[in-house]
Amino acid sequence: MMMWGLIVHGAAAEPQSYAGQEQRQIKALSLGEVQDYLAGRGMGLAKAAELNHYPGPLHVLALAEQLDLSVEQRVRSEQIFQAMQAAAKKLGTELVAQERKLDQQFAAGTITHAELGELLRKIGELYGRLRTVHLQAHLEQRAILTASQITRYDVLRGYVHDTGSANGDTHSHHH
Repeated sequence: MMMWGLIVHGAAAEPQSYAGQEQRQIKALSLGEVQDYLAGRGMGLAKAAELNHYPGPLHVLALAEQLDLSVEQRVRSEQIFQAMQAAAKKLGTELVAQERKLDQQFAAGTITHAELGELLRKIGELYGRLRTVHLQAHLEQRAILTASQITRYDVLRGYVHDTGSANGDTHSHHH
């Protein structure tokens, strides 16, 4: 009984977490999120890859000199990035449109259970497809790098510390 009182009291003391967000054009998305979706940015959608030794093409290109990329690797990395960004922009635009529709229907007070289910299905599918695009680019990127380049990338990005070993490889990679 006492525990319940503490939980209720603790919850009541929490500040209103959504205050100010009612002014957003799309309530569920910040302006930054909308801009990121429309621009095809990663927004952490590929962390499962990035933090497990699957470099992203944008960051690989930014670190091209330090990674000693060959001309072929640079060209292929650029192709991977361009394809990823084009697909991500298209899906991001569709996702924002569906979120806007969801917001507008709630704002108008006209949404039905069926419409809610359909909109959420579309939003979920688009989000999954968008995440796939970003993760797939990391898969493709890793395939064109050497194990030592991947290790160097991880060191440069701050994910592992350089041990000073002869080849700098602190862990094994399987392509």
